[in-house]
Amino acid sequence: MPDLLLELRSEEIPARMQRKAAGDLKKLVTDALVEAGLSYEGAREYWTPRRLTLDIRGLTARSADVREERKGPRTDANEKAIEGFLRSAGLSSISEAQVQSDPKKGDFYVALIVKPGRPTEEIVTDIMPGIIRDFPWPKSMRWGKASSEPGSLRWVRPLQSIVCTFGTEHEETVVIPFEIDAIVASNVTYGHRFHAPEAITVKRFGDYVESLERAKVVLDAERRKQIIAQDAANLAFASGLDLVEDEGLLEEVSGLVEYPHVLMGSFEEDYLAIPAEIIRLTIKTNQKCFVTRVSGSEKLSNHFILVSNIAAKDGGKEIVHGNGKVVRARLSDAKHFWTRDQGDLPDLGTLAASAEKFGLDLRKPLDQRMAKLDALNVTFHAKLGNQGERVTRIRALAKELAPVVGADAALVDRAAVLMKADLRTEAVGEFPELQGVMGRKYAGLQGEADSVAIAIEDHYKPQGPSDRVPDDKVAITVALADKLDTLVGFWAVDEKPTGSKDPYALRRAALGVVRILLERGVRLPIARFLRNWIIPAKLENIINYKFEKDGQETVADLLSFFHDRLKVYLRDQGARHDIIDSVLTADADDLLMVARRAEALTAFITSEDGKNLLAGTKRATQLLAAEEKRGTVVADGVSEALLSLDAEKDLYAVVTKTVREAAEAVAREDFRSAMAALSTLRAPVDRFFTDVLVNDEDPAIRANRLALLKTIREATGTVADFSKITG
Repeated sequence: MPDLLLELRSEEIPARMQRKAAGDLKKLVTDALVEAGLSYEGAREYWTPRRLTLDIRGLTARSADVREERKGPRTDANEKAIEGFLRSAGLSSISEAQVQSDPKKGDFYVALIVKPGRPTEEIVTDIMPGIIRDFPWPKSMRWGKASSEPGSLRWVRPLQSIVCTFGTEHEETVVIPFEIDAIVASNVTYGHRFHAPEAITVKRFGDYVESLERAKVVLDAERRKQIIAQDAANLAFASGLDLVEDEGLLEEVSGLVEYPHVLMGSFEEDYLAIPAEIIRLTIKTNQKCFVTRVSGSEKLSNHFILVSNIAAKDGGKEIVHGNGKVVRARLSDAKHFWTRDQGDLPDLGTLAASAEKFGLDLRKPLDQRMAKLDALNVTFHAKLGNQGERVTRIRALAKELAPVVGADAALVDRAAVLMKADLRTEAVGEFPELQGVMGRKYAGLQGEADSVAIAIEDHYKPQGPSDRVPDDKVAITVALADKLDTLVGFWAVDEKPTGSKDPYALRRAALGVVRILLERGVRLPIARFLRNWIIPAKLENIINYKFEKDGQETVADLLSFFHDRLKVYLRDQGARHDIIDSVLTADADDLLMVARRAEALTAFITSEDGKNLLAGTKRATQLLAAEEKRGTVVADGVSEALLSLDAEKDLYAVVTKTVREAAEAVAREDFRSAMAALSTLRAPVDRFFTDVLVNDEDPAIRANRLALLKTIREATGTVADFSKITG
């Protein structure tokens, strides 16, 4: 079977786009080939800073013939109908059609249309220009003389050459010479632009890879990553250091070089007085370099690892020297930011009003930055006010949440006041990724309590499903207040996520709340908390949420959003969707209890008692539901006087006892014991259905027996809706 080699070579493709672009190319090409009637055994994409490559193995040499039967009119149809049929079927005479008989409809014409297959070369020639022209780059550009012409080619960077060869492993390959904007596909590519810029003629993927290797190009991105990681670790080890691994940086750097060479640079040890986070971000962001630490320690060293795209004749001395100069300049700037942030602001006199509003001490640098944040009226959102107003809301929320979490109220208030202060520091201004981190460091420097400093950093957490959850009670409180303010605020102004769009990361905020409540065991009835504290008119001026719709409806809608995040979280933890649905009611706002019910039910439902509970209650609840749907009268309660048979008397006695025991267990939040109590219903329920006719001719007896079944549904409903559990 033939193979197809495709290479699109251009000027440098941004590293962040390469992996996705290669994947897009593979999908677009293989989908188009299959759509055209071809099949293939396998396909793999490759990428470097200057090329996207596709290797398709076992591609059929031509598409299969397509046979289609097209039904026409009856044989006695009028002439116009027959002429129309001939045109649509591409027949020149009705004699070319076949006649088929139908017992009911009589004889009718059928055209057998055969569409011959096409050679793969012809198909590739047809599909590739469109794929290249419409390629989904996030950003693209035009270039050269043709750029002024309508419809000229757009590409991420100027496209320079195309390779497209096709053939079997043992036969001569052919070039498929499709053309786009005067670039004609060939079998010629080029190696490393400095080490081997000469033309290279290739035939198939195997010799293409070998030729590039000789021309100083490592095609496989994963191999480039391995080379960089291994060489960097070895170079660090040889100097008594450990490499600080960074998968994101490794991915980016591997997309910047075709021929990786790892070198080590250094800077003055004085700069190690700067926090490690600043040093690491400075070197990573500005120079795409890795940092190292003293072997066996968390302390950074003054050596960094850089990756060059060339093998320099001087062993890389000039490259190291040039990178070192830039790193030192950047670290000098960072040291300046770090020092300035610990000093007084020049305009303290203008901050008195803000300081009084938040109870700030203007002798302390971080307090000054919070006062400055408020005084500048920095907008948080056009409809939700400025950052100062937001801190006021979070502070008020945190005050109410502190007793729920069991946190020290004074420490919570101090953390809430200072939590956004580092947004006005120069370090965070330069590196926004350090918000919270720098606030914690500056809080420690000015003598804040450990819990306050920790909360300033951790109130942003968790920022995703794999991020850690705060464990300090002050941090938990402030983190909940921050996320609830964000969610309630954007729901109040009707700026909810729609479809895949979530510009304010509200799904992440809601998942953060869910994870904090469940993983830290916090009992917070969300809807009741919001309704009782935020919605009342007397507090609207304090909280400053201006609801564009009814506040109660807004909270109900927000609770539903929390339920969606809870379902995602529990499913990721292994819970079955039917069990989640059985314990999650529309008004359930104690998410921790929902999770505990789901956990207990998951463990219980597979046990013998669990199977008895499920089997014993399903029959009763299903029969009751069917009768209710038909409009059958169900008594408001069970009348003992109307119980005449032993089976129904026994069932009533067991239900009465079980309801009490289950209710007591639920009150203790012992859901497993509640389920165990309910499982004793199995035997009396089975006997009831064996000995008792529910739909008795006497309407009163029938209504009373249905009421007895209703008590079973109500009893089990204290734990879960068992009708939603499959099996």
